[in-house]
Amino acid sequence: MQHVATEPAVGGEELSLAERAYRAIRDQLVMLDIRPGAPINEDQLAHSLGVGRTPVREALKRLQYERLVTTYPRRGTFATDVNITDLAHISEVRLELEPLAAARAARRATAEDRAALTAVRRELERVDPRQGDAAELMHLDLKVHRAVYAATHNPYLEDTLIRHDNLATRIWCLFIDRLADMAGHVEEHGPLIDAIVAGEPEAAAQIARAHVEGFERAVRDAI
Repeated sequence: MQHVATEPAVGGEELSLAERAYRAIRDQLVMLDIRPGAPINEDQLAHSLGVGRTPVREALKRLQYERLVTTYPRRGTFATDVNITDLAHISEVRLELEPLAAARAARRATAEDRAALTAVRRELERVDPRQGDAAELMHLDLKVHRAVYAATHNPYLEDTLIRHDNLATRIWCLFIDRLADMAGHVEEHGPLIDAIVAGEPEAAAQIARAHVEGFERAVRDAI
């Protein structure tokens, strides 16, 4: 049995069981470990995560709101399909909000935020782009984005962007085998982190916008 890892929250407090179950299931859906369209078995999830069914049910309610699962009467709950037609809608939102978040992070990042971003920067430097595992690169991509969003200190902006980045990552994972330069896409985060840590909002916003544009272009080229 794979238990949900204990994960400290801000201030050193442990996250609730429901929150930890939510994060674990969310990331399985985002990384397509639970395939699009697959049925969700609450008992299996609860067993694999080492929790009861109640935390799993609470997690699935949140994930339905985030468009990662959908529930049909008398049929059950399923992982949502990845629809490439959603790419334009997701990119439209991210093109406006990712630069905003990068600029806000550059202005508002605390010493703790800058240390966290610098640590992720070092992780990026340790990855060999020619030998990097695709799943490892995608996890790093998510880690960078979430660290930037947290540094905005705007919970509404953070929540919105996490949801849209999760949906974008599912599209990315679906076409991962066809993408020629995924490592290069992830490496682009280095200059973004540098700009935020240096407190350069205009540069950070520009890099973030180019990153989103490059993501959409790469996926469309792969289709």
